[in-house]
Amino acid sequence: MGSKQTYLEISRYGFLVLFSMGAISCCMVYLCFSALFRPPISSTKFLDSRVSDDLKREDTNGDCCRGIEHLELWGDAVKWGSEFKVNSSKDCCLACKGMCSDDSGPCLCDSWVFCGDKLACGDQFGECWLKKQKDTLEPEKRDSGDHVMWTSGVVFGRGEGIVGFETQYGTFHVKLLPDCAPHSISYILELLASRHCVGCHFYRAESRGKSWDPEGNHIEHAPYGPPFALIQGTLGSYGTVFKDIPTEACPTIRRGSVAWVDSGPEFFLSLANHNEWNKAYTVFGFVLPEDMEIIERIAQLPAKPEVWSNINVAVLENPFPLHVRRIKRSVGNLKP
Repeated sequence: MGSKQTYLEISRYGFLVLFSMGAISCCMVYLCFSALFRPPISSTKFLDSRVSDDLKREDTNGDCCRGIEHLELWGDAVKWGSEFKVNSSKDCCLACKGMCSDDSGPCLCDSWVFCGDKLACGDQFGECWLKKQKDTLEPEKRDSGDHVMWTSGVVFGRGEGIVGFETQYGTFHVKLLPDCAPHSISYILELLASRHCVGCHFYRAESRGKSWDPEGNHIEHAPYGPPFALIQGTLGSYGTVFKDIPTEACPTIRRGSVAWVDSGPEFFLSLANHNEWNKAYTVFGFVLPEDMEIIERIAQLPAKPEVWSNINVAVLENPFPLHVRRIKRSVGNLKP
């Protein structure tokens, strides 16, 4: 049977209720202010992560862990090769990638150096040096040439290795893929260092037409072009020596892919998923999804028909210049 509560018991329960209400109020205030002062998550990093995740899913054979032979990169060592040996340059690259966070932020390791020539390396054979650059878009080179026994590569974490392609119709951002196409990215970084891209321009533009939907998926029973859902140009810059790019990683061309035509410097950006092209082109970057509207706008510019090797194409009536720029970081976005 229940008994009548005393005044002391009532006071005790009242105190507990008041304490609970106060605790809840404090928690609500903390959450509100922590949200107010917490730096917003960069939308560009989020979109960049989508690009990276898509690439990882397709790279099932580990093709995107490449370096440049006869190149030695300098930089602060985060893991000494004299104490860390691996079996291949790919293993060294993977070790560097393993020091990148899956969430966000810079990689603890952004470059690697491997000695894989057993005869030339001697006791240093298998050494894998993991390093950190002061500037990932301008990695410090110690030496290069046939006499160099090292193979080196660069790794960009999420939110890193993004450059601006500046046009009169807007600046779109491209995530570079040095681990997939190191020779290609070496040339792009030369363009950045030269601070000009005189001669670089776009000259061809073709929309998705009725063959691909806005997500880049091919519409059933529709032809595969023309139009071919791409814009094309050249990154051949006056005053910068261009050497033919060797064939590097050739994943399936997706919406946003940036790839060479043959060995360059002609290149194209795709507005659609081109499974029918059978991994025929070296992909060295991806346009961030939020900037694809600029590519769509360019694809609608006035063009005139031409025939190239029995293929109907659309050439811009007014080709326009292109500049490759570094970008400045700001909270929540990126500015050219």
